Amino acid sequence: MAESERFREGLAARIARFDREGARQAAAKAEMERRQVLTFFPLESWGELELERYALGPDGRRSGLSFCRLLEYGTDNFGSIRGGSAAKHIIYQHWSGQWRIVPSALRGLDAEAAWAHLRSEFVTAFDAARSGAYELLDDLESLSYGQALTTKALAVYFPGEFLPVFSAAHVRHFTALLGGRAPERSSGVRTWRANRELLALLGELQEFQGWSPHEVMAFLYTFHDPRPHDRVVWKIAPGERAALWADCHQNRRIRIAWDEVGSLGQYESDQELKAALDRQWPRRTGGSLRLARQMLAFRDLERGDLIVANRGKSEVLAVGTVTGGYAYDLSELTHRHTVSVDWDTSYAQFFDAPRHAWQQTLARVPAALMREIRRGQSRNDAPRDWFDDTARAGATDVVEKDAAEENTGLPDAELPDDVRQVRDLLEHKGQVVLQGPPGTGKTRLALNVALALAGRAELIEASSSERSAALKELSAIPPAKDEAKETGESGAPGAARLTMVTFHPSYGYEDFVEGFRPDTAADGSGLHLEMKDGVFLRVCAAAKDFPEHTFLVVIDEINRGDLPRILGELITLLELDKRGSVSVTLPTSGRKITVPPNVRIIGTMNSADRSVGHIDSAIRRRFAFLDVSPDLDCLDGEIEGLGLASLLEGLNERLDAQFGPTHLLGQAYLISDDRPLATAEQLSHAFHHEIVPLVTDYCLGRPEMLRAVLGELVDNRTGRVVQTSPRDLPGILAKAFVSPGTVESADEDGMSIEPDWNEG
Repeated sequence: MAESERFREGLAARIARFDREGARQAAAKAEMERRQVLTFFPLESWGELELERYALGPDGRRSGLSFCRLLEYGTDNFGSIRGGSAAKHIIYQHWSGQWRIVPSALRGLDAEAAWAHLRSEFVTAFDAARSGAYELLDDLESLSYGQALTTKALAVYFPGEFLPVFSAAHVRHFTALLGGRAPERSSGVRTWRANRELLALLGELQEFQGWSPHEVMAFLYTFHDPRPHDRVVWKIAPGERAALWADCHQNRRIRIAWDEVGSLGQYESDQELKAALDRQWPRRTGGSLRLARQMLAFRDLERGDLIVANRGKSEVLAVGTVTGGYAYDLSELTHRHTVSVDWDTSYAQFFDAPRHAWQQTLARVPAALMREIRRGQSRNDAPRDWFDDTARAGATDVVEKDAAEENTGLPDAELPDDVRQVRDLLEHKGQVVLQGPPGTGKTRLALNVALALAGRAELIEASSSERSAALKELSAIPPAKDEAKETGESGAPGAARLTMVTFHPSYGYEDFVEGFRPDTAADGSGLHLEMKDGVFLRVCAAAKDFPEHTFLVVIDEINRGDLPRILGELITLLELDKRGSVSVTLPTSGRKITVPPNVRIIGTMNSADRSVGHIDSAIRRRFAFLDVSPDLDCLDGEIEGLGLASLLEGLNERLDAQFGPTHLLGQAYLISDDRPLATAEQLSHAFHHEIVPLVTDYCLGRPEMLRAVLGELVDNRTGRVVQTSPRDLPGILAKAFVSPGTVESADEDGMSIEPDWNEG
């Protein structure tokens, strides 16, 4: 069924359920915001508009309200362009006072000259829209660097000619939904042109005759929201010991600190924000990059995202739904980074055991923990609300739908983020290589994807025995039925739905595809050569007979094999558009084969392995590659006051400085039986017998490099790592790898001594 047919199916029923009156009220607010822009920035004033009246600049350094600030922060009802850096404004002033000019063609000019050129393009765009010559807009190259801003500006001044939706991805989603241009055919189409195309499609629908553009867009977002429903849930502490919770709850928002770095909108990358954090806290050892990424994720929270507010490591205060974008609130003395949130305090609860990862201000909430929080909410007979806010108008129910189909696994929204990402890459490309340092859980992730593809995702976070039993079942080759053998009809598959192989230097084409293999002669007289299918051909045969199942091949250490030799002519058939349609003739047997569309491949690759070369470029083009980084969020534990996440973070900071990001250590070295290490003895064993040998190998046996990484743990005389008592090791490691701002010394509430970095 075509997209447009699916959209029309049940359209009348959806319209009947739609709150059009609420949409009319929101449209009225949007019109008020639009008129405010016209008051401050009338169309006829643009020819003489000054740069400082246009540009977004450092908060508090300029009086008045700029056009860019008003469009990003003062007109949310009209349509949001929040999120991302200030680069979307084409020219803006950095916190340092330096003017940032985004278009490469203008960077050789000073700020005023660049602004004069950009201003002339805005004026040309407005003149073109006024005369209906919209084709002229595509010739304005500088405006193409800020298409969301430009489209919103056009919609403000010409509201009947543009829809109030400014995200290119959203416009393309709705366009495809209505039967227009498919997203993959939208490359190079400017957002303002795509917006006009969507407007024309909506104009053809009789059901929306008489509706305002804001009403129509409200309907589309209500029933056909393009934003993913599987977004990350964040835990965010409202100040030290939840000191800001009263303000956050009553004013429906969440606030975090680090005010010294200024508005997060001025940072275009995590490295740029990390540098700003390092300037403000030069004594901090490690962690700035992780914090920078968390803060940018906070900045880019979207309407509908979920937030868990906590106090300490054991208490949930509420679960909230984001209702507005990020802002830097100068009216507050501290904790100026804010996001609007609608809170639901019926989720308030205490955990049976502390969540040590919640020591930090910001932390991801895994799907399993979110399910636990929902279960805790359902057990609350009388939900407590500290502020007795019984009239919480417009509150959004943040409970996502439960797994209605228990026999098919978890709903998509509850899949772990990494599993969902790999699954989506497999659907897009057909095969994925997971690459990363040792211990990051690449093989485990591949097996988790196998469970998800088989509809057993609920076992991803089950006990080791349950998980192992499910994987054993998926890896078992069902016995062939006798009657199928006799009739030649398809019976049980000749390969398992999950097949694991390990590549190595002696692994060859005959193992993976086909070849002559030694076999016992029928008369018992000795050995003879027999043509046999390799692993992959057996999987393809089974997949062809059982198209309703997905067959997954997991190739461990994929880069240790000679891939061009192992895959041979199969590389032609791996591309999804050739699956099931294009065939090749195998040179050994002369058979023609195709690769069925229900076969998937996941390879794992250790990025620190120096013994192998790079993957052949022809093969690389046919695989998607995904970096699997150390997961600090799963190290929810501490030993004698030493936070395991902080330990690994500090150690990896040293390794990164010496060897780069390919030679880090993964979380698996600090995990046992799927749980973080719990005793000093376990930590001592892992450190001295697993971590130190690997770091020594990285350092090629050179004491000076080893000392640069492990510091005082290396004996100056022998150049070897000193042996310590297990009881003393946590304190020694904390001193070596955890800065004062990250030591998780906590009081009875689980609160850190250093609120700037750890607010629990």
